[in-house]
Amino acid sequence: MAKIAPHAEARVGRILEKVSKVLAYFGGTILAAVAGVTVASIIGRFFLFAGLGPIKGDFEMVEMGCAIAVFSFLPYTQFKRGHVTVDLFVDRLPDRAKAVLGLIGDVMLTLAAYIILWRLWLGFGEKFPFGSDGFRSALGMGYKPFFAETTYELELPVWIPYGLSLIGAFFFFVVGVFTIWRSLNWVLKGREEHV
Repeated sequence: MAKIAPHAEARVGRILEKVSKVLAYFGGTILAAVAGVTVASIIGRFFLFAGLGPIKGDFEMVEMGCAIAVFSFLPYTQFKRGHVTVDLFVDRLPDRAKAVLGLIGDVMLTLAAYIILWRLWLGFGEKFPFGSDGFRSALGMGYKPFFAETTYELELPVWIPYGLSLIGAFFFFVVGVFTIWRSLNWVLKGREEHV
């Protein structure tokens, strides 16, 4: 059978792979910074007797950084089909059956990505203190909060990590839609290709 727009799929795939790689590198950088903050804070606690101490708000930075990093990794993981699978059963199936199961998995993960994106968008709307009522209503953000929520110790605006996580969630969904297209072409071809 003929594939559905194979040249367009290849072009879109190259673009999404580059974007999701950049996001993954960004997430890795954030995670390395979080690890550095944690190490510095532990060393500071160890040297309390010398006048040092833990980094103020270290747990807040770790919490926000890990959330941003996780959402930054999801698009590339989906693109490369790096999510956990049970290969013991699937490896014994014919190629076309593997492709069909891969398509079903991509559809389910894209549905999960949509739900995550939707709920994260609503959470972002509850935290984001800017925009007119009309603008917020048009984007489905809900009412503006009475005050900008901040973290306890560092008083960082909570909407910032929500917004950064939202970027990763959005691309997770976009890559999910692309992987459905790619998997459908693999089903039509009769076998999956290596990504």
